Amino acid sequence: MLLHVAIGTLALMPAVSKAQELKPPQEAYVTVEGDPEQMTAPMFKGGKHYNRWFAGFNVGALAPVAATGGSNDFTKWKPNIGYGAYVQYQILHFFGLRADYLGGFLKANNEKNLGNGVNPMDAGRPYLEYKTTLKYSGTLSAVFNITTVNWITKQNIAVLYATVGGGLAGYSPKLTDKRGSEYRYKPDGDIKELVIPVGAGIKFKVAEGINVDLAYTMYYTDGDNLDGYVYGPNKDKFSYARVGLEFALGKSGKPDLQFHNPAKQGYDELLLEKKNLAKTLAAATTANAKLADDVNKLTADADGDGVSDYFDKCPNTPAKTKVDGSGCPLPEPPKIEEKVIITEEDQTIVKEAIRNLEFDFAKATIKEKSYPALDRVAELLKRKNLNLKLSGHTDNVGSLKRNMELSRERAEAVKNYLVSKGVLPNKIEALGYGPSQPIASNKTAEGRQRNRRVEFYIY
Repeated sequence: MLLHVAIGTLALMPAVSKAQELKPPQEAYVTVEGDPEQMTAPMFKGGKHYNRWFAGFNVGALAPVAATGGSNDFTKWKPNIGYGAYVQYQILHFFGLRADYLGGFLKANNEKNLGNGVNPMDAGRPYLEYKTTLKYSGTLSAVFNITTVNWITKQNIAVLYATVGGGLAGYSPKLTDKRGSEYRYKPDGDIKELVIPVGAGIKFKVAEGINVDLAYTMYYTDGDNLDGYVYGPNKDKFSYARVGLEFALGKSGKPDLQFHNPAKQGYDELLLEKKNLAKTLAAATTANAKLADDVNKLTADADGDGVSDYFDKCPNTPAKTKVDGSGCPLPEPPKIEEKVIITEEDQTIVKEAIRNLEFDFAKATIKEKSYPALDRVAELLKRKNLNLKLSGHTDNVGSLKRNMELSRERAEAVKNYLVSKGVLPNKIEALGYGPSQPIASNKTAEGRQRNRRVEFYIY
């Protein structure tokens, strides 16, 4: 079948009289000889006719929070200055690659109360605030354009886009503790972590080769070090809201590929393709009616088990039943219960934690020298998926009410610490018994010292 080039037009216009003369042809079409209805839309001539390289600069607000939720490990975040630059290469009308640089500062504190109304510092948070210097974030992202349509000029005045990618960030957190002392989270250098940027934006064409870029991007880090404090299982994140200018890199007069609109060509092509496909399907349906019946027979599945009725040896299988290739139910695999074995080494870790556990006088604040032994208990619970029962006890000095409260608070303090190290809360039970279960006489100082304890029981 021979092809030849014919000339047509793509103008949208109201109804005209038969005597009205059409405008001169504007676009090249391809037709199939002998069938004037087999006409496609104007062919795309290729990227060489467009500017494909772009560079941009921007400034905006950096915040240690993301629109998807959460403010990391501090309760009140503050916006700070951010600055960036990028280079973008447009591969197709709707798709490009973009390399971004971003720098600036992130800051937050614990001034805002927790959801239950408790001040974070009263809940055991050790730091007042932090400030992180984002020295760099280098990322490579895919850019997906969603363009607005202008049927007259076939050029868009604005481009909506979304981005997703990956890269590396380098930053240095500085923490302020309860005493007002400052120190670097990592004294010997910067933290380098993988980041995943996900964002959206809109570009406006303001002049030939110059665009205004408004965007918002969320950065997800592959760790919990951005604010210098690990609290809970979630990883840190931050965001960047910005405004910038973008410049086309190329010859003057060439249109920007990302602003060019192929929708009109694609629309015409789809209409013709739909008409041709309908004709083809009609002919195929008429000529192959028997084949269609056979296909229906082979694809029918009355009991919905994924095996055709034609091959199903066990019809009417109950819904959601797992079946083999012949449609018959598979035997249920035997359930094997995993038995947890607690070794002497495990018991030694727990005993060491009990022996090294100390609190501030008449308080439920754990002393820092107890942390290493508790960390080993947390690692044991996570590694072997064990449960832990914590029992707080006191001597008989003071009121019974206060002793009951203090024993429970100390057990809860140990639980909260272990949860902060990644142990699931439902794996730990914390109870307070006050002076009701002494293991020594309360008449001597040594006996009272032994009675002031938190017992651990793993199972």
